[in-house]
Amino acid sequence: MLVGAIEAGGTKFVCAIGDKENQVIERVSFPTTTPEETLAHVFAFFDKYEVEAIGIGSFGPIEVNEASGKYGNILSTPKLAWKNFDFIGAMKARYHVPMGWTTDVNAAALGESIFGAAKGLTNMLYLTVGTGVGGGAIVDGRILEGIGHPEMGHLLVKPHEHDHYAGFCPYHGNCLEGMAAGPSIDGRLGVAGKDVDPDNAVWDYIAYYLGQAIVAYTVILRPERIVLGGGVMKVPGLLNKVKRSFETLLGDYVPVPASDSYLVLPGLEDDAGITGALILANQQL
Repeated sequence: MLVGAIEAGGTKFVCAIGDKENQVIERVSFPTTTPEETLAHVFAFFDKYEVEAIGIGSFGPIEVNEASGKYGNILSTPKLAWKNFDFIGAMKARYHVPMGWTTDVNAAALGESIFGAAKGLTNMLYLTVGTGVGGGAIVDGRILEGIGHPEMGHLLVKPHEHDHYAGFCPYHGNCLEGMAAGPSIDGRLGVAGKDVDPDNAVWDYIAYYLGQAIVAYTVILRPERIVLGGGVMKVPGLLNKVKRSFETLLGDYVPVPASDSYLVLPGLEDDAGITGALILANQQL
């Protein structure tokens, strides 16, 4: 039995074929361009196999409410070619198999909870800090969704006293994404984060905003562990800054595990999303 998986990112798509044990047999990746061009690559890959189900973790916002007439659509994305695109409809027109549908960060959370840094835990949160900021939660072993999926990157944060950046989010300005995602580094300094010294004060600002958000996630969801992924979190020393910020801001208000085991980097590194999509596919069966 074979299943298919898609990690549909805003920059690139990763497609994989896996087995019932969620092991990748073959995978490909290609840039995210227009829906027509991108899905042509998706179809060329999956047409070589007979899959029993497909799991999709997509950039968003997306419609996850099955009662909605727009279920399976990508919604108000800044990637205008994909706005209101019926992703599931296009896939089901080609492949008549069950399909799991969620956000890319929810898929990553699922992957990390089953095989990664939160393996064996039933309540965890995955936060990615990269081009944008997004989060997914596993609560009692299930992906957390309500009438829609969480948008954890758009939590409003208090500006750092020495940070005068207004934020780049077109909707909220100084929300978490607007103040802590990769483009905020370029917005402040005029250079990409990878070219900024790890000792630059900007990383203290980023840690301050992430610390605020993690306090909010902690007191609202009370996860057993929070996994911090994405390109920004690869900056040397940033994780330790985030831990110190979180501990200071939480102020011993509620008991949490020691920060070294509570705030961790991904166990699956960059494979969390595609692994979660495979799990999602197998769950359909």
